[in-house]
Amino acid sequence: MVAAVLLLAGCSRGFNPSSVRDFTADEVMRVEPLSWWTGMKTDLQLMVQGPAISEYEVSVEGLAGTQVTGVSKADSPNYLFVDVHVGAKAGTCWLVFSKDGKQEFKYPYNIRERRAGSAARESFTTDDMIYLIMPDRFASASADNDAAWPGGVYDDGSAVSWTVPATPDKVDRVDPVARHGGDLQGMIDHLDYVAGLGATAVWNTPLLLDNQEFESYHGYACADYYHIDPRFGDNALYKEYVAKSHEKGLKVIMDIVTNHCGTAHWWMEDTPFKDWIHRFPEYMQMNALFSVYMDPNAAQTDLQRQESGWFVPSMPDMNLDNPFVLKYFQQWAVWWIEYADLDGLRVDTYPYNEPGPMSKWCKAVREEYPDINIVGECWDMNIPQVAYWQSGNPNKNGFDSNLPSIMDFPLQRAIITALCEDQVWWDEGMTRVYTVLAQDFAYHDLGKMLIFFANHDHMRTGDIFQANPDKMKLALTMLATLRGIPQLYYGDEMMFLERKDCQSHDGAKRIDFPGGWEGDTFNLFTGEGRAAAGGPLYRTAADLHDYTARLFNWRKTSEPVKHGKTLHFLSRKNVGVRNITDNTYSYFRYTDSEAVFVYINNTSEPRALDWSHYSEFVSSPVQGTNVITGAPVTLQDGVEVAPMSALVVEFKKARD
Repeated sequence: MVAAVLLLAGCSRGFNPSSVRDFTADEVMRVEPLSWWTGMKTDLQLMVQGPAISEYEVSVEGLAGTQVTGVSKADSPNYLFVDVHVGAKAGTCWLVFSKDGKQEFKYPYNIRERRAGSAARESFTTDDMIYLIMPDRFASASADNDAAWPGGVYDDGSAVSWTVPATPDKVDRVDPVARHGGDLQGMIDHLDYVAGLGATAVWNTPLLLDNQEFESYHGYACADYYHIDPRFGDNALYKEYVAKSHEKGLKVIMDIVTNHCGTAHWWMEDTPFKDWIHRFPEYMQMNALFSVYMDPNAAQTDLQRQESGWFVPSMPDMNLDNPFVLKYFQQWAVWWIEYADLDGLRVDTYPYNEPGPMSKWCKAVREEYPDINIVGECWDMNIPQVAYWQSGNPNKNGFDSNLPSIMDFPLQRAIITALCEDQVWWDEGMTRVYTVLAQDFAYHDLGKMLIFFANHDHMRTGDIFQANPDKMKLALTMLATLRGIPQLYYGDEMMFLERKDCQSHDGAKRIDFPGGWEGDTFNLFTGEGRAAAGGPLYRTAADLHDYTARLFNWRKTSEPVKHGKTLHFLSRKNVGVRNITDNTYSYFRYTDSEAVFVYINNTSEPRALDWSHYSEFVSSPVQGTNVITGAPVTLQDGVEVAPMSALVVEFKKARD
């Protein structure tokens, strides 16, 4: 009775809800977005799915100021696209479906009050360190979802609860490509661990329903864009996860995929339009040829394959040139930001999308949230081609992506490759890092470069470094002190190693976090567990964890590292007639009043500072503090840096 009174209180006097019967599940199967808000800049276009729904006329009743402004039919008779003007009043309205002038049935739709200050939300910046988690492999808090979802009613917070289909992919921790049972509650339970590392933001690989029969654990083959996978939790729990992250000082970045869905997506049985996805007489694989967008010599056939080819056979390629597809994805992103109170987005496989529509997509999201940061995965080692994708870059063809941030893959490769090279010539070793940073002129905004040395698509760094903790510390040091926004992949703070008992490369590197499951031998989430852990896998876990936490908690306080400029130096030595690097690298991060000096010794021998080498920045010895040990340091000639180690010293700059 109370619910009925509340609903009637939101009605306009001209509509009596009791005069029209409620819809049945056989008449309306879906309405997306699930709800909307007052005061939004983004126009609302509802996608309504139901058998022969296109035979009906539709109006919005019961909420003053909210009304239908247009209706579009699709190729399939089972869809309607309804443009709705949302008024200033919040409440429940009704989509009323009529035929031959008679109102047949109604569907409830919620318009909510917008969160105060929502449009002006802050996002992730160089102030932050982002911790990347693969939810299925992080922690399992509930045994109830450690099985295939049997299907059933799913409460997503909309006016109507829908039935989410059964999920065939079962939990099996022995199988490296099966579900392992990590969930949202598991992540909530370990937020203190993440914050303790010095992280201020968390990026999760996708949490939306992935209903593929095999390898659904990674989430990149979406089967429903408006529902959290029930094996992780539900929409309400995701919203709670974001809120609890905020309580811990952690921003939340959602990983989204606009380029492709999964073959198990519900619309694959009946797409709204024939060109909703890219179709070909025979399967066409994309060519991963990003250069076609800026190449004046590129053939159109290569461009078409890059834009329209499928990522893999299980991931149909979305056609963003279709305006209804583009609108769907624009308001989908806005819906999740508003619903869950998100702080940013990461876009998977960004250059595989059609550039023009994705530029419009970014622009639409940022018109709703002017300060939101969106980082795109532009996996390319060619620096000018990476720079092409950042908004504001002066591209010769006039293209502007409207994408604020890009992932720095050239720097990632340089760091990993350099640290693996001990005997080096002039362009190898730490020269690689120097050379990449020497091309910073190519980027429009260095403050919006996401830097990393590994993510979920890379080999475990510990394996690349052959389980050498000194190499890992050098990588962590550069991640914490170089320009840009640092991102750390879960477990690299303790040098996780790949599983050696399986053939799947992806499954081997996406390992479970020890302590995240009941019965685990070690619990690396706790100091006691790290101290007790041993053996070849975790003997250095406690030391590496503490090193990481010291670095990134200090980074929070360092203005030169977060917002300063860079001045870097490379040392050479002569071997006979050859001029080669000595495999060290040093740089200053600085502001007008403060500086941080970083010296990377990537050699098996100690190195003594030649302080005169840095005379253009400091002309005499300076007093500072060793960031790692907290001990006072005088930076001057002869200061020794141990083999395979880094020296990080902060100091005040002398007034000119």
